[in-house]
Parts: sequence; C-alpha cells; structure tokens
Amino acid sequence: MRVEVFETYTDLSQRTADIVADLVRRRPDAVLGLPTGSTPEGFYRALVKADASFRQVRTFNLDEYVGLPQAHPQSYFSFMNSHLYSHVDLVPANCHIPNGMAVDPDAECRRYEDLIRQAGGLDVVVLGIGLNGHIGFNEPGSPWDARTRRVPLAENTRQANARFFGGSVDGVPSEALTMGIGTILEARQILLLASGEAKAEIIRRTLEGESDISVPATALQQHPNVTVLLDRAAARVLERTA
Repeated sequence: MRVEVFETYTDLSQRTADIVADLVRRRPDAVLGLPTGSTPEGFYRALVKADASFRQVRTFNLDEYVGLPQAHPQSYFSFMNSHLYSHVDLVPANCHIPNGMAVDPDAECRRYEDLIRQAGGLDVVVLGIGLNGHIGFNEPGSPWDARTRRVPLAENTRQANARFFGGSVDGVPSEALTMGIGTILEARQILLLASGEAKAEIIRRTLEGESDISVPATALQQHPNVTVLLDRAAARVLERTA
C-alpha cells in the first residue's frame, strides 16, 4: 500500500478529489465507489469544485441503513444529495445506493451486485475506516470474499454514529446493507482516507499489523493498487510513511 501523509485534513481531501477528478477527466464514464461519514466531507467539498463533468459517471455507494427511507435526513441518500448530487451534473439514474427500505433485502443486495457487474466493475472506490477497522459496514469478522449483503452493526459503530441521531444510540439503525469486502477488493483502485488522532492506532494496525479478519481493513493489504491518504495526526504512530 502506498501512503501519503498531509499536514492538514484539507490537504488530504484536496488530494483525494484531485485523484478522482483526474480519473473522470481521463475516463468520462468512470465507475466510482463512494463513501459517507464525516471523513469524506472535505473530499466532496473539493470534488464539486473540480474542473470535471460527471454527466457520464456512474456511482455506487458503499452502504445504506436498513429501515431508513431516502427522505430521512440521516439516510445516506440524503447525505449524498447534500454533499455531491445536488452540486454536480451527475445523472440521477447513474447514482446508485442500496435501498434500505427494500421488502426483500437479500434480493436488493443481489440486484446491487448485478448493477456493479453491468457497469464493468468499480474503477476506484473511496473508503473511510471505522475505529474498529470496518470498511463500508463490514464489521470485524466479515468474510473477505463477501458480496453486498445485509449486516448487523457493531455496538461501537452505532455508538460512534449516535452523534448523527441526536446523540442517542437508540436512534441508530441496527442493520445496514453494505458492499462486501470481496466486491471492494475487485475495484481497480482503492483510496483509504483517515484523519485525526482517534484513527491513528487503527491505521497502524491496518498498515503495519498482521492481516486478520478481526481488522477488516487489513484485507486491503491483498490489493495491488491502494493509496492511503492521511493527515499528520492519523499517521502519528506509524513506523514508516513511505
């Protein structure tokens, strides 16, 4: 894995946007795997200012909460509409997020995998990382060959996300639909973002620890084209940064 360390969160966000925008300029119909959460917010702010057209781009989000309609303010559809969709020339039909309200979640997950295959696979997937090492909502113990599926959320994940639901873990959905690690690893390029001291230890374990299903992000050690973008705080306990 290639590691790039930046002085500030703004710098790492801009670098991520530059990589994605350059891909879109070179390949106007690029297929992007996109994240949500607080870490990628700066990436989206920079991306919407990029000199690139997204009219032919196809996007596939990593996950969605089970039981939240699109109109819910904390749905990942609402997040994407607020941070990206409403600011660039993406065609709505080309923007894909798992349907957390699907009557048959298993069928919805199969449909999502089929859409990714029909699009030719993911050119790049942008990832954040949870404090427990989850990528997407692939919690510790997730199989590394897993495809898009319905998953229970770990209690520490729900606690970390409670801030988005009025501070109460009771308001955080207990399940999600998530792109599987196997699907993520098939992307042609992976960008992993982390910011802040709170992520420093899990980044150390991901980059310098043993590959282990108890830390899902260590699956990325198997991929030939991963770039890890960190601010100085997130990189502070790494033994090496090159």
